[in-house]
Amino acid sequence: MLFNSELFFKFFAAFLLLYYLARHHLQARNVLIVLASYLFYGWWDYRFLSLLIISSVVDFCVGLGLERNQNPARRKFLLGLSLTGNLALLGFFKYYDFFAQSLTVALEHLGLPFNLRTLDVILPVGISFYTFQTMSYAIDVYRREIKATANLVDFLAYVSFFPQLVAGPIERAQHLLPQFAQTRIITMPMLAEGIWLCLWGMFKKVVIADNLAPLVEMVYGNADAAGPMIALATVAFAFQIYGDFSGYSDIARGTAKILGFDIMVNFNVPFAAKNIREFWRRWHISLSTWLRDYLYISLGGNRGGSGRTYWNLFLTMLLGGLWHGAAWNFVLWGAWHGIGLVTHRLWTQGREASGGLLKPSALTSFLSWTATTAFVLYGWLLFRAGSWEQVAFLTGRLADFSLPIWAKSYCINLLAFTLPLVAVQFWQERSANLLAPLTLPRWGQVVLQGALLIGIALFWGKEKVPFIYFQF
Repeated sequence: MLFNSELFFKFFAAFLLLYYLARHHLQARNVLIVLASYLFYGWWDYRFLSLLIISSVVDFCVGLGLERNQNPARRKFLLGLSLTGNLALLGFFKYYDFFAQSLTVALEHLGLPFNLRTLDVILPVGISFYTFQTMSYAIDVYRREIKATANLVDFLAYVSFFPQLVAGPIERAQHLLPQFAQTRIITMPMLAEGIWLCLWGMFKKVVIADNLAPLVEMVYGNADAAGPMIALATVAFAFQIYGDFSGYSDIARGTAKILGFDIMVNFNVPFAAKNIREFWRRWHISLSTWLRDYLYISLGGNRGGSGRTYWNLFLTMLLGGLWHGAAWNFVLWGAWHGIGLVTHRLWTQGREASGGLLKPSALTSFLSWTATTAFVLYGWLLFRAGSWEQVAFLTGRLADFSLPIWAKSYCINLLAFTLPLVAVQFWQERSANLLAPLTLPRWGQVVLQGALLIGIALFWGKEKVPFIYFQF
């Protein structure tokens, strides 16, 4: 069930009616959320609903065991049970075929013919998101950062909450779980914010992302593509994936807000970043903070000296790349960003040691932004390429500066679909307010949201395009 489908609108309208009728019964509302979320998820493939339930129940029981048990060895065992169970699910469904194929190829290159059987397992939608969400709960209880909940319905609702179930944000129990135990009062400002986020998210998806997708494929699927067009197509892909993923996150936040919930901001104008560390503080914030808190810190963080810190940074991003997909180009993308973060840390530490960190001028800020953008864009080339061979081909073709006759029309289309996003993001960044459009006078809000509705109506195709991050 896609956010950008008529079916979801019918589902959400029916859910809102029942949700309103149960407004005086908190637990009835939570039961309704669980049932609706299971219907929403089971609509994709009901067979995988059992995985969501198993992951939820296991971590609920693990949380209770950790809360009641003071024995360190038993507590470690219980945490290991959660981590092993969730990672086993994720590893089998997402990575088994990838590693089986990679091992077969590696052994063939060594002259050891061996064909490890692949299973062609279908990837359950959202499995990377909800397994990380349940694992973080168990880890937080183990670290005694939160108390385990004894309310199974609340916990099932926290894990399966349909607005953010299949593509995040990856919520934390300490932020979202208590909201299911509180009476939810929905105010007019919350409704206004929710409606704006849903409209803006849909616009980013169906108008911007879905119309940039053919421009990207036109070049990335072209064996004769040259450097300037590859660069333009990579810019188009950067806006496509941003419009697609942040659009989903906005709709998730908007629908949650309409229901009286607050879920975390997942994107904060990432393409305004002036260094790679800042980029990851703005891009896919729920994942980057998850990797920091549960992987980087668990590896030792910056506690083991400079060399260990650099290794922990690199390994964290390498595994973060693998989280995005079972393919070597994602591993390469993660390694690229790992190298970028290590390089940035080396540079800043060197400047601090020499006393060279001064307030940046407008020129140095612009140069930093330019270098960061170029670095991130090449990373998107690695991300979008389907194989090592295509990475090598596209990189090599960057040195060819020839232009096809259709370059001008390509640029016009690229500008037409990116300028609205750039304009709003510039406004949000300058005002330091992601809800800047809601500061307009009432008539201004009506005009802006009306324009978004017209754009959505004009470009909302009959063939509903799935969100890119559903495959991760």
